[in-house]
Amino acid sequence: MTAAWGNEESASFDVAKPEGVSISLVIPALNEAANLPHVLTRIPPIVDEVLLVDGHSVDDTIAVARAIRPEIRVLLQRSRGKGDALACGFAAATGDIIVMLDADGSTDPAELPRFVDALLDGNDFAKGSRFLEGGHSTDITPVRATGNRLLNMAVNVLFRTRYTDLCYGYNAFWRRCLPHMPVTRSGFEVETLIHIRIARAGLRVTEIPSIEYERIHGESKLNAARDGVRALSVIIRERLSSRRRMRRGESAPQYIELPATANGNGFHPPTDVPVATDNRLSHGLLAEPRPGPEIATLDPASAGGPAV
Repeated sequence: MTAAWGNEESASFDVAKPEGVSISLVIPALNEAANLPHVLTRIPPIVDEVLLVDGHSVDDTIAVARAIRPEIRVLLQRSRGKGDALACGFAAATGDIIVMLDADGSTDPAELPRFVDALLDGNDFAKGSRFLEGGHSTDITPVRATGNRLLNMAVNVLFRTRYTDLCYGYNAFWRRCLPHMPVTRSGFEVETLIHIRIARAGLRVTEIPSIEYERIHGESKLNAARDGVRALSVIIRERLSSRRRMRRGESAPQYIELPATANGNGFHPPTDVPVATDNRLSHGLLAEPRPGPEIATLDPASAGGPAV
């Protein structure tokens, strides 16, 4: 596995819009109406497409998102979990570069150009790290930090990687990476799964220093013990599994995409009525769930990583 671990020269936050390259931003969200104004207003103009994947929110997550960004694409998960949400977003995204971002305000959209710049420098996958020089976390607890360190060590030994931060979800990658990283886990262990599969594919990875903040509003949906056990199970399964060629469409997620807002205008939520118990009902959704586009998964052993 070739890698540019810990690139000392961090990219500028104001990197110019790359010509001929489109960028999609995938944001999983569950009851994040209070946090989205901070997140969506800080997205750099180099992003061409923003996809909000709603995980059965019961607040005005969708209404707030459309009020702020009328052009936003809204996907509704048929299933649940962050992993499934990301799979839905990856399947629907159209950009050459796909970026993963949390909706709770813990990851700063202003850092996004640094990830894009790293990809333009020849890397396949730009992986955020809170533990490189220039990055840190004001949110991670001692228990989570210890668990992340132990899981990180296990992956580095078993898969010959040099990761400094295994369980962090701020990442960017070229679209051509998708066949090598099918998302087949639905929970917070998804980052562990993706990082392992990228490593097994022999893709060129670079780590980007990133700052993780405390979520702005609401309670974290992460459970350190439960999600740590799930991440460990991923490591064990991936180590024991062969690099078999997955059947076409095996991991295709199912989602509903809401119709675009009429005349390009955002939906502005009323301020004098209670929040709907299910924000999907307020949009008059009649469409049936549909699977995302099938992604043919390659066997890295025979196909090799994408060209750099």
